[in-house]
Amino acid sequence: MLDRLISSSHTISRILVWIGGGLILASAFLVTVEVFMRKFLNMSIGGADELSGYAFGVATTLGFAFSLFERAHIRVDALYILFPRILKVIASLFGLALLIGFTGFVAVQAWSMVADTLHHGSRSITPMRTPLAWPQIPWLAGWIFFVFCGCLLFLRALLSMLRGDLDGADRLIGMKSVEEQIEDETR
Repeated sequence: MLDRLISSSHTISRILVWIGGGLILASAFLVTVEVFMRKFLNMSIGGADELSGYAFGVATTLGFAFSLFERAHIRVDALYILFPRILKVIASLFGLALLIGFTGFVAVQAWSMVADTLHHGSRSITPMRTPLAWPQIPWLAGWIFFVFCGCLLFLRALLSMLRGDLDGADRLIGMKSVEEQIEDETR
């Protein structure tokens, strides 16, 4: 059951990262059109910077879970590589717990902000007067999904570690080895 949930969440995270990438490309296109219109037609679409800011914020949170599954988040590994396998797994579990705790806190604060936005019907203070809930809700969903996926991976890695499968736990949450990184690049 847990493995199926992790597999499904990984698939969803892959879809979300593509959506996030699409948002970044769309905003780059919009800004490019805006720049050319200003330069050559002396006209402006208006709001390209606002929309691209929303797209960037949403795209970022949509990519968090995929980065977690791919073990692509930045880590400081000066001493980590010297640890024995059990200590590496414990350090990875501890780091993941801290990451989940921090992002859980951020998600709770984001939830509060979105609730406040919905309650007051808040809009941007730009000429577009964008209802702020529109970009905030998918942004919040990205945070919540990240915390959910982090909890799944933590639980799976903990169970693997308790069963003595340190390699399995390390493959889930540990740092990628140089060989794994090279293998990923050749795929």
